[in-house]
Amino acid sequence: MRGERAVLTPGQVGLYLKNLMDRDRVLSGLLVRGEISNYKLYPSGHHYFTLKDGEGALRCVMFRGDAVSLRFRPQNGMQVIAAGRVSVFPRDGQYQLYCSRLTPEGAGDLHVAFEQLKEKLAGEGLFAPEHKKPLPPSPGTIALITSPVGAAVRDMLRILKARWPMARVRVLPVRVQGEGAAEEISAAIAWCDREQAADLIITGRGGGSMEDLWAFNEEIVARAIYRCRIPVISAVGHEPDVTIADYVADLRAATPSNAAELAVPDRNEVYGRLLSLEKRLEGEMGHRLAQSRRRLDRLSKSRAMTRPEAYFQAKRLLLDYQSRRLNQALERTVAQNRERLAGLAAALDAMSPMKVLGRGYAIARNGEGRVLSSVKQTGAGETLSLRLADGSLRCHVDEVRGPEQED
Repeated sequence: MRGERAVLTPGQVGLYLKNLMDRDRVLSGLLVRGEISNYKLYPSGHHYFTLKDGEGALRCVMFRGDAVSLRFRPQNGMQVIAAGRVSVFPRDGQYQLYCSRLTPEGAGDLHVAFEQLKEKLAGEGLFAPEHKKPLPPSPGTIALITSPVGAAVRDMLRILKARWPMARVRVLPVRVQGEGAAEEISAAIAWCDREQAADLIITGRGGGSMEDLWAFNEEIVARAIYRCRIPVISAVGHEPDVTIADYVADLRAATPSNAAELAVPDRNEVYGRLLSLEKRLEGEMGHRLAQSRRRLDRLSKSRAMTRPEAYFQAKRLLLDYQSRRLNQALERTVAQNRERLAGLAAALDAMSPMKVLGRGYAIARNGEGRVLSSVKQTGAGETLSLRLADGSLRCHVDEVRGPEQED
């Protein structure tokens, strides 16, 4: 007689499948290629998404502890290769890929992270040309934010001393590679800006792989450079190397040595320009001195210097002559104005109403004091006031006649 089969609960079945899958070699170390969809990042730091192709879909989860190694931000539609293990979550009975590593297909994760951050910061205006600050022509203090050891800092110190030994150089030692390097670089830039510890900042390092240079691609460094009120030169790697710091900085140098050359003038060139200016100044001063000597010679031979009494006598006669001419001109002007004033007074007198009244005319006003210019403005029975040359009359109107009624 066969034994009876055991009756299992759904949780027991899920746990059995989970143990079965966890022991499977293939399922415990998979590489899965697919397109990301339904991507979600939860406040817990866990990433949930689905990998799909034309034939199927696979639910995936990447826990926070594994996600901290991500250099880029996963996005829907991105083709990736996910590494991890497939297992069952007993509570819902669904199998899923527990992702431990995620890499963009066709491009490294660092390259994708670089392009994503570059696009983000460019959209915020951190690379805008109008934000770039001009470099001081001859900085008094230069801050080197870099590693205190290595060829880069030695090259910069050597070139700065040779080109412009008057500048004071402060080395702010930081890590330029590995964990915590970006935080140290950004903190040094912020301190230098806050304390106004320099007139110019150079930050960078020697060459290396993209992984080695990655501290200068971190967002925290880019924002520290953008906020800095002191001009910043970025000098990272060699000529082909380009970092986010290069885009944000006020000036990008091809190498640390090139940064030192761009930071200060060459004292030999400055000395040569000073010599040239000195020669030009000497020539100009000699030319002006010769002109002054010629002028002095002319003055020393002039009548004012050889015969000052005769010179002043001639000037005195000229002054008398000009004085007489001025007086004559004033007298003519006064006479002309008097004649003009007399003419205007005569014309004004001729237009005077009193003159008109003196010739036998009168001015009639009605009871309201209004001057009458027509018989139509009065009527019989109205009392009028007549103004004559030597007085006035009050008259009573008995009859009003028009021009056609006059004898």
